[in-house]
Amino acid sequence: MSLLGFFTFTILVFSSSGCSATRFQHQHRYMQRKITLDLPSKIGINYGRQGNNLPSPYQSINFIKSIKAGHVKLYDADPESLTLLSQTNLYVTITVPNHLITSLGTNQTTAEDWVQTNIIPYYPQTKIRFVLVGNEILSVEDMRRNITANVVPAMRKIVTSLRAHAIHNIKVGTALDMDSLRSTFPPSNSTFREDIAETLMLPLLKFLNGTNSYFFINLQPYFRWSRNPMNMSLDYALFQGNSTYTDPQTGLVYRNLLDQMLDSVIFAMTRLGYPHIRVAISETGWPNSGDIDETGANILNAATFNRNLIKKMTAIPPIGTPARPGLAIPTYVFSLFDENQKHGSGTQRHYGILHPDGTPIYDIDFTGQKPLTGFNPLPKPTNNVPYKGIVWCVPVEGASEAQLEEALRMACGRSNTTCAALAPGRECYEPVSFYWHASYAVSSYWAEFRTENVRCYFNGLARMTTVNPGNDRCKFPGVTL
Repeated sequence: MSLLGFFTFTILVFSSSGCSATRFQHQHRYMQRKITLDLPSKIGINYGRQGNNLPSPYQSINFIKSIKAGHVKLYDADPESLTLLSQTNLYVTITVPNHLITSLGTNQTTAEDWVQTNIIPYYPQTKIRFVLVGNEILSVEDMRRNITANVVPAMRKIVTSLRAHAIHNIKVGTALDMDSLRSTFPPSNSTFREDIAETLMLPLLKFLNGTNSYFFINLQPYFRWSRNPMNMSLDYALFQGNSTYTDPQTGLVYRNLLDQMLDSVIFAMTRLGYPHIRVAISETGWPNSGDIDETGANILNAATFNRNLIKKMTAIPPIGTPARPGLAIPTYVFSLFDENQKHGSGTQRHYGILHPDGTPIYDIDFTGQKPLTGFNPLPKPTNNVPYKGIVWCVPVEGASEAQLEEALRMACGRSNTTCAALAPGRECYEPVSFYWHASYAVSSYWAEFRTENVRCYFNGLARMTTVNPGNDRCKFPGVTL
């Protein structure tokens, strides 16, 4: 029997018997060393399922294997997916949905029930390695539900239950967004927000440090770049070109935006007294498409970002960041598929690397071995600079009368002025049809409330257009970009 086979056999025997604490400690140390080596060596993929056209979990997991990802992150603990993953060599991250955090954080029995339901039936055959308690819990809605007060207690209670079952090689964390930081520029000046620094971040960092877990961060350089695309190099955001930024306080030289954002997190943790907690990227990627006003969201940029990201993160020896050179960073690409039922701007629905049938939106090599020059050329983008002109919002093609009626009701229900031009005898009343009235209504509503972060979406019933949908009599309100 090989050495690896011997260790594997030993671990299985230990897992299935009431062995001594000393043996479990040896098992834990071996598995921890193995995880430390394996986790960063292969790139992970986020498997979200907010779409009505996505393949089954069976097909999806086969697609994940075909792209040679090493890890998969689920946004829940789907029983079918966890069962299917037991037949693979993929490491698995599962997520406690945000709405369950309060109940888990306030009751040990509830946390034990969650572990009994979502981990014990699948582990160790399914290689669960991380449990993330919540995803981006600092959203306005989640803050209002006071989830933040219960996230660390929930994490502690899950760890207590795991250890009661002699499970020591599943790490527990939570995936935060960059909105957890107050300032990020320059990186060395970064701090966490004052409203959460004492109440959330300090207890979280103490927990992560004490359990030797990771600080998981969702990093989206696209949004940072697209807020100011004319004053920040696109190549700098895509890991290419010669652009650099030097932190004036530390002298550290940055050659890409992702490193700059990562080190912002590291310096913020250091300010609170935790300079050595490991970081992992729970989400990062680049949108392959988006709305007209979302500059730079295209296939070539998405392919370039993810290909260069994978090259960087799979390099041997590890590259790390300027603040932590040489340290490996577990990374999960976002996302496996476009998800057409996600809310928000168009980019939110276009981060996928695969079409629903498993064919690639663009070629990518998750092993990092393929030369960057070995990929087929992609069409040159036309939206790498901001669009200048008038944009309107109109219903999507194929919308039913019932859907158009819903869009009309949504658009006209907030303000008396939005749909005033559709009243009988007014300039936009004719032609009398659901499509015409809905077209005017959604464009008028979007133009009126866009400054309040209203998107041209209407639950998937609307899209932007640069073609004026009005006529000489009826002028449709639009937005000038």
